[in-house]
Amino acid sequence: MATHFRSAGKKCTVIGGSGFLGQHMVEQLLKKGYTVNVFDIQKRFDNDRVQFFLGDLCDKEALLPALQGVSVAFHCASPAPSSDNRELFYKVNFMGTKAVVEACKEAGVQKLVLTSSASVVFEGTDIKNGSEDLPYAKKPIDYYTETKILQEKEVLSANDPGNNFFTTAIRPHGIFGPRDPQLVPILIQAAKSGKMKFIIGDGKNLVDFTYVENVVHGHILAAENLQKDSPLCGKAFHITNDEPVPFWAFMSRILTGLNYDPPKYHIPYWLAHYLALFLSLVLWLLSPLVTIKPTFTPMRVALAGTFHYYSCERAKRDMGYKPVVSLDEAIDRTLQSYPHLRRAKA
Repeated sequence: MATHFRSAGKKCTVIGGSGFLGQHMVEQLLKKGYTVNVFDIQKRFDNDRVQFFLGDLCDKEALLPALQGVSVAFHCASPAPSSDNRELFYKVNFMGTKAVVEACKEAGVQKLVLTSSASVVFEGTDIKNGSEDLPYAKKPIDYYTETKILQEKEVLSANDPGNNFFTTAIRPHGIFGPRDPQLVPILIQAAKSGKMKFIIGDGKNLVDFTYVENVVHGHILAAENLQKDSPLCGKAFHITNDEPVPFWAFMSRILTGLNYDPPKYHIPYWLAHYLALFLSLVLWLLSPLVTIKPTFTPMRVALAGTFHYYSCERAKRDMGYKPVVSLDEAIDRTLQSYPHLRRAKA
């Protein structure tokens, strides 16, 4: 009987398991002896040890088979933050999450661990060592974050110990690592097109960049510590590398590591901010005639020119979290995983 219970307790479903974070999550869970189901809209990798369920997460009936006999669900499905599709953000992040919560309850899943985002408290102004007690942003920096706030509230308020259903949210910040489709490829694309020449502000603003394996570690610790009367119930936790770095120093290390020139000219923060606002106004005026997707936006200026790093003290105290991979090691591993993006030396 005991062995049956143990294996049942180690059966989990990764919703969004085909994505960047999801694939890393699946690999680590398998290493730790979990039985893993993946639910996603597409299958992006093969693994004999994983059972795949394909479907739309807004469809509760499609979710249910993937959650049968499962004790923990990890919900890390999300459209890419850089996508500009408001309807998709609302549908996946909010409506989809409602369906996930209902399906988990119906299937008898005991624990739901959500991948949220530290930017749910960021309004474009400095945050230094921010704690989880900061209020949700009243003016979120983009529509992605606005729907992440709705999503997190939905999951945390669903925590229901009386009915043996426990929820928690992990808030990583600046996730990067091997196979990341966002940060490094977008940065190198910008460098190739000559857009990485300027440092916004004085270059001293500290930011969290978090290695994907540390983010996964935080999720698994959360699942293992989430139970009746635990301090995790219905709460959110920051998970970072706990090594804030100057934003531009990190970017420069990625660029020089792949043989690109680091940015070297400074542009004052206020000037960059007003230029971006002016540009967005011009594009708005032109919008009936031409559609241009700006890369230089007030939101990106804020992300590049302000302090935004967060405290992991609560995760250390309540789930024994500490990063498993240091920032230096993380950057090295990441750079090694992108041989195809490396520029040939002249």
